[in-house]
Amino acid sequence: MASSSFPNLSVHTQREVVHAVFSSDGEVGISTEKKSGGLRGKLNKVVLAYSGGLDTSVIVPWLRENYGCEVVCFTADVGQGIKELEGLEQKAKASGACQLVVKDLKEEFVRDFVFPCLRAGAIYERKYLLGTSMARPVIAKAMVDVAKEVGADAVSHGCTGKGNDQVRFELTFFALNPELTVVAPWREWDIQGREDAIEYAKKHNVPVPVTKKSIYSRDRNLWHLSHEGDILEDPANEPKKDMYMMTVDPEDAPNKPEYVKIGIVSGLPVSLNGNELSPASLLTELNEIGGRHGIGRVDMVENRLVGMKSRGVYETPGGTILFTAVRELESLTIDRETMQVKDSLALKYAELVYAGRWFDPLRESMDAFMEKITETTSGSVTLKLYKGSVSITGRESSYSLYRQDISSFESGKIYDQADAAGFIRLYGLPMKVRAMLEKGI
Repeated sequence: MASSSFPNLSVHTQREVVHAVFSSDGEVGISTEKKSGGLRGKLNKVVLAYSGGLDTSVIVPWLRENYGCEVVCFTADVGQGIKELEGLEQKAKASGACQLVVKDLKEEFVRDFVFPCLRAGAIYERKYLLGTSMARPVIAKAMVDVAKEVGADAVSHGCTGKGNDQVRFELTFFALNPELTVVAPWREWDIQGREDAIEYAKKHNVPVPVTKKSIYSRDRNLWHLSHEGDILEDPANEPKKDMYMMTVDPEDAPNKPEYVKIGIVSGLPVSLNGNELSPASLLTELNEIGGRHGIGRVDMVENRLVGMKSRGVYETPGGTILFTAVRELESLTIDRETMQVKDSLALKYAELVYAGRWFDPLRESMDAFMEKITETTSGSVTLKLYKGSVSITGRESSYSLYRQDISSFESGKIYDQADAAGFIRLYGLPMKVRAMLEKGI
């Protein structure tokens, strides 16, 4: 990640963190007379969630101009792909940032955010596996950590005022460090769109990223890829075949099915086909396998937190496989009453995550419940992947509550069928009494 092409750039790595500190000669289009303050006030140092795209490249000089501050660009690697991370140092310096910090959060993201949701069975509005919702709090948490490391008094993001992400970022900031000032340029500035942003960049001598503008608004991480905008804004339109990037069209998937065996310990996946893997590595492997079989495509109209409906198309190949595996193993290891309670709580759990309340004590308490009741959800599940479908073919667990000697129609040693008559009479007594009342018996 580090570049050595700049003579005034120093880079050092600590574990999975890359720091790039730029010298003061990188002043870009901002008068030094404003160092004492900006057009909107004075901040010392701001940590900006940075992607290197047009919006965040423009935010850097805008923060300096309006708040008279230094800007530390922060980029989190949550599995969005190497292309998204290329050239960040040059872009950050050209925009006028004083420092760039890049952190590899892939393992933390999957281990501490994705897997708890998987264990809880959290699905928002029947379909959405919460890909973006889970990624925002891990990024925001890292931003709070970086703010402490560099002595920043504020944080900033490039989320619009219409979406969910602004809430997810800012609730995390509030929960982890309420003393930080939050700056949301899209809720403050006069820039209305891409052309305005390009004009602002040129005015402040910020190189405009020469990338082809996608007709879709996309968000990618190790768990999923989302698509919004363009023809998708009309719910009647079928998505174009070339829109998908993680999965092949199920019609074009192999004509031969592929079997995978997922090992699970206490509700969390640990192995693939007998090979133990780290959370991020396991998900990466399943994304590749599921993608080539067209697994995990979801087209839905969801209710955004801010009140409007939005249509999105999601690709979650590995996640779909894992959700199926965990759910199927639970059918062996969790009894009826517990499963019903778990399923009802999963709905609320998903709502909390979707709404950005990851660090809410309620979600944390519910997570403790999920951890407890899945203690015995250990074993393996074999699945068949074929042209977009995931089918269960086998489940095994040493904690299985399934007893063949009880369930079999051939055996009567433990379960005496004659006992059912008394049970039915007692279980159905309220219904019988009501019918007797209605008929005057």
